[in-house]
Amino acid sequence: MSTTRKLWLGLAALLISSFAVLLWVGDVVHQEAPPLPAAVVTSEGQTLYTRADLQEGRQVWQSIGGQQLGSIWGHGALLAPDWSADWLHREAMAMLELLARDEGAASFASLDAAQQAALKARIQPELRHNTYDAATDTITVSPLRAQAMAIVGAHYMSLFSNDPATAKLRENYAMRDNTIAEMEHRRMVTAFFWWTSWAAAAERPGSTISYTQNWPFDPVVGNVATPTSFMWSIFSVLFMIMGIGLLAWHHARHVSDEPLPAIPARDPLADLKPTPSMKATAKYFWTVLALFLAQILLGATTAHYQVEGQEAYGFALANYLPYSLTRTWHTELAVLWIATAWLATGLYIAPMISGYEPKFQRFGVNFLWVCLLVIVVGSFAGQWLAVMDKLGLEHNFWFGHQGWEYTDIGRFWQIFLFIGLLLWVFLVGRALWPVIRSKGETSSIVGLLFLSTVAIGLLYGAGLMWGEHTHIAMVEYWRWWVVHLWVEGFFEVFATAVISYLFLKLGLIRPLTATVGVLFATIVFMAGGVLGTLHHLYFTGTTTAVIALGASFSVLEVVPLALIGLEAYDTWKKQHVAPWMARYRWPIMFFVAVSFWNLVGAGMFGFLVNTPLALYYMQGLNLTATHGHTALFGVYGMLGLGLMLFCLRGIKPAAQWREGWLRGSFWCLNIGLSLMALLTLLPLGILQLKAVLEHGYWFARSAEFMDRPLIHMLVWMRVPGDTLFAVGAVLIAVFVASLWLLKDRRRPIEPLLQKRPVLVAVERKELEEA
Repeated sequence: MSTTRKLWLGLAALLISSFAVLLWVGDVVHQEAPPLPAAVVTSEGQTLYTRADLQEGRQVWQSIGGQQLGSIWGHGALLAPDWSADWLHREAMAMLELLARDEGAASFASLDAAQQAALKARIQPELRHNTYDAATDTITVSPLRAQAMAIVGAHYMSLFSNDPATAKLRENYAMRDNTIAEMEHRRMVTAFFWWTSWAAAAERPGSTISYTQNWPFDPVVGNVATPTSFMWSIFSVLFMIMGIGLLAWHHARHVSDEPLPAIPARDPLADLKPTPSMKATAKYFWTVLALFLAQILLGATTAHYQVEGQEAYGFALANYLPYSLTRTWHTELAVLWIATAWLATGLYIAPMISGYEPKFQRFGVNFLWVCLLVIVVGSFAGQWLAVMDKLGLEHNFWFGHQGWEYTDIGRFWQIFLFIGLLLWVFLVGRALWPVIRSKGETSSIVGLLFLSTVAIGLLYGAGLMWGEHTHIAMVEYWRWWVVHLWVEGFFEVFATAVISYLFLKLGLIRPLTATVGVLFATIVFMAGGVLGTLHHLYFTGTTTAVIALGASFSVLEVVPLALIGLEAYDTWKKQHVAPWMARYRWPIMFFVAVSFWNLVGAGMFGFLVNTPLALYYMQGLNLTATHGHTALFGVYGMLGLGLMLFCLRGIKPAAQWREGWLRGSFWCLNIGLSLMALLTLLPLGILQLKAVLEHGYWFARSAEFMDRPLIHMLVWMRVPGDTLFAVGAVLIAVFVASLWLLKDRRRPIEPLLQKRPVLVAVERKELEEA
């Protein structure tokens, strides 16, 4: 049996078994999710909340931005509190105040340490005891707790209105006045917030651990890290060390410094004539840069809200573009422009690989681009109407703001996008089909490229698996199928296959080497990538099995990154193997940057927040944002830009490449991203972690902590990095525009390079400057 066939069988077995386990976990999550009761009642028989209150409260929360305005169970925006943690702590403190006054004290703070400890010991059993009765489908609370709930509920009713008493807090949280206009809707939101906090403290039946694995950390209510988190964190580190050792052994044993194949004397793609559909992808790349620039502008606006909560230099911006909306668009645009770059690459490279232009291919490419614009404009308009309270709850789920980070668009637009992705799969597949059928030496790598395309199209459909009232634990389960498996999983396979095929087409690697390398890399990545999805679900109302599997497999995602430096060096060397490779210098440099940020952003910062114990304290802090920014743009964004530059080289073969602009863009983007992480996100995250360990999770996300001068200074420290980053984005946009707008006045050098393949760097520079 050939090596290629063995790898294909191994990959198939791995994917079948991994997805079988992932689906089994989904069934467990569904069966063991925290109960949503028919009613919350007092021991005296008074009904406080009904199931309708809890469900409609969640709808209201989603309509105002949901996870884009604070967070629930740690998932969502970093500005404004985590509502679950905030409510839980406020409720506990309200109970302590009531008990202290019952005992004749002026306040809880006036008691000595022993008296305070005694009162804490009284409230902890009440908060942690699970009073859900399956027979009556009710949760029962004591009069004391009901009174505390009323106090906290009144605070939130005031906060989400335009009450002057909470105006300063709204400013700190970047909330506009009357975030929720109707009083009844505010009351329903308090019901939903209370239920999420109840699940965070109430112990599962037959267990001493809460539904959220004792998250958030709050010693006042008795929420501390579980033994399971300690144990599986240790095992995960051992698994990682073992995996790195095995991969290093494999690399030393099987990967040799295989000599390069005979390098062509001239660029094999020099005579490539772009087909009409390949040329039509140019508009996708213009769209990529427009969305990229818009994302940067919205990111700057979102960051500014941290220091001037409702305004921008005195202008009441929150009345027109609230924080929850700018952050929604900022996060969505990040995925949209990167995905658009990759989709365009697929449409461009498919006819290039096969040399076949299917009938009406150009029409399909243009039609898909129009659909993309309609989806962006339509979904963003719906989200604005929803957040500004102009759409109504009855239409929000379908056309407004779903409230789930990265999957915020309304269900109608989700379906539209899913159909568009299936059209993309069809367009790419039919162009590749002649090569796949040929059973030639490149058919395996092209087949993997096509299968990753199919997976990308189908896996977005996981976002359609929940409904308007699906349990939040199940929504989180399916949402991470989209965010992790779609974006971080099969797009990674697609990109690996594309880059390998490009180097193969340029004659820099042999077909068998490329095929084996891509298949092996896919197996290594998917070994941790599929079940690694579960590390996002540690504290979302799931069971211990999620922690065990998530910790064991998600850490394996770090394993291939341990040897990423070798990949980066190998990629970097390819630009020097022939003089004509200078044409591809900047696409390759962006690929090298991908390797660097894979190691730093996805590897180092990813492992920082990966283990259960680490994430228990760090989830929803700026340490997770450090990983998110450096991995999302550093890996996927840089890759999208590199692929774009490669495609543009073919679309505009005769255009002059003003490399000074690309050089400036490359270094501004990389240095700007580094400064953003090192000057703001990382130190702010470390300070928050210290606050968590000293006081509890609620404090690290509180206005009391985030409104400190030091925090404001760190936020302002983003300006140098953000400015450099924005300059880099503008430079690459100007460069792309110049390919169409500026005429080439230099003497063509390609014929000279073909005649003199050993042209030295000095002579080349003189020719380029001529």
